[in-house]
Amino acid sequence: MTTTSSRPAYTVQTEHALLRCWSPADAAQALRAIESSLEHLLPWMEWAKRYPMSVMQQAMQLRRMRGLFDLGQDFAYAVFSRDNSEVLGGTGLHPRVGEGGLEIGYWIAAGHTGRGLATEVAGALTRVAFELEGVRRVEIHCDPRNARSASVARRLGFTHEGTLRQRLVAPDGSLRDTMIWTLLAAEYPGSHAAAIPFEAFDMLGQKLP
Repeated sequence: MTTTSSRPAYTVQTEHALLRCWSPADAAQALRAIESSLEHLLPWMEWAKRYPMSVMQQAMQLRRMRGLFDLGQDFAYAVFSRDNSEVLGGTGLHPRVGEGGLEIGYWIAAGHTGRGLATEVAGALTRVAFELEGVRRVEIHCDPRNARSASVARRLGFTHEGTLRQRLVAPDGSLRDTMIWTLLAAEYPGSHAAAIPFEAFDMLGQKLP
């Protein structure tokens, strides 16, 4: 992946959501969304076991995430309502899957699931990855028991390449399997992801091509 001073996209607009890099000022809103969704998140998200936490602790965590974003090392986005008034979830583009690839992660607050928002958000970031970052592949990883997450990957046109057995530690400390879903650059134009409407903007608010 090659980044420039204007990339990656700092803000991404979809039909129903506004994605932007986290700011420490988002701490209180983030905390409300996460702590109201803990029962929903804990089976799948290892980081969810760190909660509850204080607003200051959350602000420090978001500050670290923003720092990594600005350094071009990892790209975590808040998922807001289009009017920027409510945190609906979180997502990200993560270069941890090796050269030429990005992994998309996502979570949606419990009160906003079942509306296709995860598909919309993941599809928009798939477009950002291929069209703006020029990657060769995009991956989605999920627990085989997380049927909703797997359906997002399947709906967007990703292929289930395989399941790694007992590869990651679950929030309860047990070892869990991980499904690997992949979409290649050559497959992307014909995928459902390519049809997800989005607009992307740089750190100055200028629209990216």
